[in-house]
Amino acid sequence: MKNMMKHPSITLMLVLMLSLVLSGCNSTGTNTPSASGGGDAEAQGTVERIKERGKLIAGVKYDTKLFGLKDPASGDVEGFDIDIAKALAKQILGDETKVELKEVTSKTRIPMLQNGDIDIIIATMTITDERKEQVDFSDVYFEAGQSLLVKNDSAIAGLESLDGVKVLAVKGSTSAQNIREKAPKADVLEFDNYQDAFTALKAGKGEALTTDNIILIGMQQTDNNYKLVGGNFTSEPYGMAIRKGDTAFVEEVNKMLKALKDSGEYDTLHEKWLGSKPE
Repeated sequence: MKNMMKHPSITLMLVLMLSLVLSGCNSTGTNTPSASGGGDAEAQGTVERIKERGKLIAGVKYDTKLFGLKDPASGDVEGFDIDIAKALAKQILGDETKVELKEVTSKTRIPMLQNGDIDIIIATMTITDERKEQVDFSDVYFEAGQSLLVKNDSAIAGLESLDGVKVLAVKGSTSAQNIREKAPKADVLEFDNYQDAFTALKAGKGEALTTDNIILIGMQQTDNNYKLVGGNFTSEPYGMAIRKGDTAFVEEVNKMLKALKDSGEYDTLHEKWLGSKPE
């Protein structure tokens, strides 16, 4: 000790080294959750945030008749997905009106969820293995299948008729991927949303439009000059998407969905928007 006192620089160095060691220990203890999946831990708590905020923020489509369509005159957004969002708000907050709807597209919905702009995606979103790497999904709440929409006088009868044909699709959708796989000789032209794609079809920029059958039926209802052809050539199970790792919110959403089905309200909503009760 006497020798150390004669050399204060040595004493100072030892003190600094001890401080660094202690700091490192504390830092390791603090950061352990992140090292073992802190992102998942941070994702937890959506239900609590919704309750604190006093409203659910749902990402929905504004351009998809039957599921989520905005009325330009009134500004109201209506559809099957919208009523599902209201049911979730009612379960969490006791009031179906305590929901804020934010427009998403197939391209923007996952980034908006990951950025925290929305609590949940309820927007005709197909559950896929690729998407499961980015988000968690609820149980399936609707079963769709992809098809083709063409003019009534079109000679196109199905996938076999698409060689050299311009087929319209939406960016970020499974339909854009599937049509390239199932009709590799088709010329696929992608748009930002369904409204733009349907407008392009009507303007003659393509000869067919592909997406989920129920979305195409919604388009057909607005213009009876078009028909669906080719049957369903894929299976498209819709799920509600939640931030990765938020298992508590997934459970809450599945609880709501089960309650809707057990009470018969799901059948009522299905018939209201899609014309029949589920099979």
